[in-house]
Amino acid sequence: MRKVAVLGVGCTKVGEHWKRSLRDLFVEASLRAIEDSGVEEIDGLYVSNMASGPLQHQEHLGAVMADALAVNPIPAVRVEAASASGGVAFHEGVKAVASGMSDFVLVGGVEKMTDRLPPEVASTLIMSEDQEYTAYTGVTNIGLSAILKRLYMDRFDVKPEEIAMLPVIDHENAASNPYAQYPFKTSIERVLNSPMEADPVHLLECSGIGDGAAAVVLGPANESETSDHPLVTVSASAVATDTLNLTNREDPLTLRAVRGAAEEAYARAKLTPRDVDVLEIHDEVSILGVLSLEDLGFAEKGKGASLAASGAISLSGETPTNTFGGLKARGNPLGATGLYQIVELTWQLRGEAGKNQVDGAEVGLAQNMGGVGSTCAVNILRREDL
Repeated sequence: MRKVAVLGVGCTKVGEHWKRSLRDLFVEASLRAIEDSGVEEIDGLYVSNMASGPLQHQEHLGAVMADALAVNPIPAVRVEAASASGGVAFHEGVKAVASGMSDFVLVGGVEKMTDRLPPEVASTLIMSEDQEYTAYTGVTNIGLSAILKRLYMDRFDVKPEEIAMLPVIDHENAASNPYAQYPFKTSIERVLNSPMEADPVHLLECSGIGDGAAAVVLGPANESETSDHPLVTVSASAVATDTLNLTNREDPLTLRAVRGAAEEAYARAKLTPRDVDVLEIHDEVSILGVLSLEDLGFAEKGKGASLAASGAISLSGETPTNTFGGLKARGNPLGATGLYQIVELTWQLRGEAGKNQVDGAEVGLAQNMGGVGSTCAVNILRREDL
């Protein structure tokens, strides 16, 4: 198996792109990644997207985007794994290059959510859950997360203020990110005084509705002379799943897919959580970010909220996390989110993160999750030429 490198990255600003189509956003991010890579020709395309069917009435995105980029007749495939689509598509691209089936692969994620009213978006998001058992009740993704937050606070005697530190840190980091949807700072008081979405989850604990696209170019590490940047390689890529229904899980507060993907990735990379210099977690709702910190191995069970409250995951902390704002503040355009994480880690490892730079960053981990923990992709990147 060949060692795989991230040769180029690119993204659009996350926001409300009323005058731009799904295709426009994808092409912009992809061309930026291709230019950044120095690669003249790609021979494989993976498109990550969750909701183009219900929201744009457009399927067959592999062929659509290959045509838009004028790269026909290369193979082009759409990857869908709810909000984990980007991380899973990256995993597929890594396998294609590592196996030798492809040499230079473009992996691009895109989502257009603002074309539809919030109730339509909510009904689309719940498609990530079991339609016959869960969605028919009328519960939302935030409602399911609210159940987890209530259980978490009761079981571990955790205060809402501790959990609220996660969005505060996200917004602190997003304030200097030109691609962020919500580049402003906030406070614990503002988070806890924001409207209740689903008791006890507040509005400012949830990611918003936004449009965006992000893309990366992958290739063999020994072909990295096509790029002018420091060499960033993929140390490990793993995907795991869990049952969709919370009631069928042995413990709803253990995200088994996160734990399984993380354990496999650490084993492949021959690393532990202590070796990670910069971290991207999936905090679509703050409690999911807290649980992810625990199941990724950065905190004991019940201690993820206190870890966030301690400042250990702030930009100047021991394990800087969501250094460009995470899902809450950078934005969460579903199928593109996992690739925004890869783009941002690559900037960190190259030393190109500007005001958000983590000094001496060598190893970065991205965790991208679909549904309420039913799919998880964990990807570990490393800077090779320090």
